[in-house]
Amino acid sequence: MDVTPSPFLEPGHRTQAGSLAIVSLARDDFDAIRLEQSSGAVDGYAEGATLNTRFGSFPHSTLLDIPWGSQVRASAVDTGSRGRKRRLETTDDDTPVVSQDEGGKAPAKKATVASSGFIYILRPSPELWTSSLPHRTQVVYTPDYSYILQRIRARPGTRIIEAGAGSGSFSHASARAVYNGYPKDETDTKGKVFSFEFNEDRFHKMAEEIESHSLTGIVQIQHRDVYRDGFMVDGKSPDATAIFLDLPAPWKALQHLSRRIGSSPLDPKQTVHICTFSPCIEQVSRTVTELRTLGWTDVDMVEISQRRLNVVRERVGVNLPNERGNSQTPADVLEAVTKLRKVNQQNKQFQKSQIAQNKGTAAEPMDIDSSAAASETAPAPGKLPADDDHDKPWMQGRLTHRSESDLKTHTSYLVFAVLPPEWTEEDEEKALAKWPCGQESKIIGNVDKQARKKEKREQLASRTKKRKTKGEPLDSQTKRQKTDNDTPAESESAPATE
Repeated sequence: MDVTPSPFLEPGHRTQAGSLAIVSLARDDFDAIRLEQSSGAVDGYAEGATLNTRFGSFPHSTLLDIPWGSQVRASAVDTGSRGRKRRLETTDDDTPVVSQDEGGKAPAKKATVASSGFIYILRPSPELWTSSLPHRTQVVYTPDYSYILQRIRARPGTRIIEAGAGSGSFSHASARAVYNGYPKDETDTKGKVFSFEFNEDRFHKMAEEIESHSLTGIVQIQHRDVYRDGFMVDGKSPDATAIFLDLPAPWKALQHLSRRIGSSPLDPKQTVHICTFSPCIEQVSRTVTELRTLGWTDVDMVEISQRRLNVVRERVGVNLPNERGNSQTPADVLEAVTKLRKVNQQNKQFQKSQIAQNKGTAAEPMDIDSSAAASETAPAPGKLPADDDHDKPWMQGRLTHRSESDLKTHTSYLVFAVLPPEWTEEDEEKALAKWPCGQESKIIGNVDKQARKKEKREQLASRTKKRKTKGEPLDSQTKRQKTDNDTPAESESAPATE
C-alpha cells in the first residue's frame, strides 16, 4: 500500500507544500507550521498564506522548495483588505456585497524582501517538536526520553508499549527509534509504538497529530483505561519488549504486564525492559515493591538533571574600553606594571607643575589624558595592531564556560527493571540436548586415576614414537614427564624388598 513518509522519519532534502516545518525564531523559541502553497490572496495577504512573527512577515512562498536549515529574510507584505475580510460593504443603492478580496481570484503577489528580519526553517525532529509542541500535560523532555530509550533497548524493529501519551513528546521520539520501514500489510511485523491514553480530549488531539505527521503505520494510539483493561490490542498480543509507563499510579498497571499464557502483551521469547516515570518518591516506593513481587529483576532508580554550559569570551584588561562585560582589572603582571609606570609618570608631571607654579616659572603642560590616549592607541596584550582579525571584539579574550545557575527541567524519577523470559520444559530439553549436563566423558571426576595415567602414557608413547620415526631427540621435558609417569607404575609392579 502507498504510504506518505513522515517528515519526522524521511524529511527529504528540501521543503515542500503540505509538510510540517519548524521555524527557529530565537535560541529557545521554536514554532511548528504547516507549509501551504497559495495561488491567491489568503486572509487579506496578497502574497498568500503568511507567517507573522516579531521579526517580520514571511509568506509561505518564500519558505517552499528550499534546503532545510536555510535562513529566510522577512518580506514587505501587502496586507490588502486584511481586517476587512468578510465584512459587507454598502454601495450607493444600499446593496450589501462581498469584499473584493474575498470574491476576487487574482494570482498571489510576489513577495519583496524587507530591510531587516530573518528566521531559520528547520526539518522536524522529536527534539524540536518537544520544544515547540503545545503542552497538554507534563512533557518528557529530550534528556529524559533519550536516556529512557537507551535503557529499554529501543532500536529499529522494537515494539514498545507506552501508557500515558499526553502531549506526544515520547511518542515521536520512540517512533523514530523503532522505525525500520512502514508495514506492508497486517502480517508484516515492523517496529511499532502502541500508545494508550485515558483522557478523551488528549486522545483525539494526539490521534490528529499522528495522522497529520504520517505516523499512522508506526504509532497506534487507543483510548483506554490500562489499569482495568490492560494492554492487549484488538484481542491480540503486541509482543512488546519495551515498556514506558507515564501514569499517576504505575503499580496498578503492572498486573497486566506478566507472561500469562494467552493474555500476555509481552514477547514470551525475549527479555522485556520497563521504565516508569514518577514525580514523587512515594510512587517510586510502591512501584518498586510491586515490580519485585511480580518477578522483575535489576530494579533501580535514576534521576536526570540537565544543566546547560554557556561558552563566552572573557575580556579582561585595563586597556580595554569601559564596555559592558569587560573586567577592568589587569590581565597579567606585565599589564599591571605598565599601568603603575604610567601612574607614576603622571604623578611626577603633576609635581613638576606644582613646583613651577609656586616659583612662578613656566612648565611643560601636563597631558591629563595621556593615559587614556595611550590606552586607546596601545594594543591589548597579545593583540597585533596590524592584524584585522584581532580588531574584532568577538575574537578578543579567552574562552571560558559557566553553567546555568538553575536547572531548567522538572524533577522526576525513572524506575527501570528487567523481566527475563520464562524457562519452559521444552527450553530445558533443548538445553540438555545441546549441553548434556552430567553426561560428560572427558572431565575430571568421571574418569578414575588409573585410567587417566594410562591415557597419559599412551599420549606420551605416541609422541615419542613419532619423534623417533623422524629421528628427533627427546627434549628434557618429555623425558621428565615420561619418567614421572613410569615411576609409579614400576613401583607398583616391582616386588617389595626388605
